[in-house]
Amino acid sequence: MKLDLIVFAVHPDDAELGCSGTVLKHIAAGKKVGIVDFTRGELGTRGTAETRDEEAAASAKILGLSVRENLRFRDGFFKNDESHQLEVVKMIRKYQPEIVLSNALHDRHPDHGRAGDLVNDACFLAGLPKVITVFEGEEQTAFRPRLTFQYIQDRYIKPDVIIDITPFMDLKIESIKAFKTQFYNPDVEGQQTYISSPEFFESVIGRAREFGKSIGATYGEGFTSRKLLGVDDLFQLR
Repeated sequence: MKLDLIVFAVHPDDAELGCSGTVLKHIAAGKKVGIVDFTRGELGTRGTAETRDEEAAASAKILGLSVRENLRFRDGFFKNDESHQLEVVKMIRKYQPEIVLSNALHDRHPDHGRAGDLVNDACFLAGLPKVITVFEGEEQTAFRPRLTFQYIQDRYIKPDVIIDITPFMDLKIESIKAFKTQFYNPDVEGQQTYISSPEFFESVIGRAREFGKSIGATYGEGFTSRKLLGVDDLFQLR
């Protein structure tokens, strides 16, 4: 299956927090979108790897994804090395997306920046014919995505691009709440953490408002780009 857009996320729920509004917007426009999670979030204080699997599947239904996979890298200890890069290359060549979204390059959680660099390197390597990968017994064809962006997570980073997600904000919140053991939920018992506080959830909404305000919208999601971006028509910018 060829995807138009693929989201790489080191933890289940990263994509929902960072770019689910953009995912919903593009699916509504007829694009095929998928998420590839790197880990099962097994080091998370609340819940288990199994509950994360269930929550990720529930969120995938809310978002209307074409596919959601998990590479089962080791949470907290995966590396940006050859073996991990090649696994991501396989996913890029398998789905051949035009656009890739990945974790922030700098963030409070060290896994996020490492994953962002891993995806960036894998996108380049995926386009090299002499990098050989085999998937399901067949050698894959080299393929490089046209654009790679990083969604903004916990740390404030000035975006290079902001997407208006106003019509999709309610579904974005619903997809986040699918991870009921992770975020604020008075009906779920467990040790309180930084992300399970009501203040954290309000900060997610507040950031969407701030990004939206910057482009004259109610809600927005911000992205960074390592390359300069070109446009054909200045009148399409806002």
